[in-house]
Amino acid sequence: MAKKAAAPATITLRHLAADIAEGQDLSKKQAEAILTDTIDLIAKHLKKGDRVRIVGLGILQVRKRAARMGRIPSTGEPIQIKARKKVTFRPAKELAEAI
Repeated sequence: MAKKAAAPATITLRHLAADIAEGQDLSKKQAEAILTDTIDLIAKHLKKGDRVRIVGLGILQVRKRAARMGRIPSTGEPIQIKARKKVTFRPAKELAEAI
């Protein structure tokens, strides 16, 4: 029997805030507030249709997906999939090389 690989750790906003708080001499609440505000600002700009470029991380942008035909896997019945918007991420060269 093959052993199951350990699941990678999930880092949450609180984990990131705690790390930032340690490194920047802030309280955890202050660091969490800064991160939350940053995420809110990014979402606001994406809703307006702006691209968000974070140096060293990458580019976030909204792309439109056209309506298309799909099918239900269990029955094979064709269905119409509605057009929608999708957030895409393109990693920066530094991030891609670091991984």
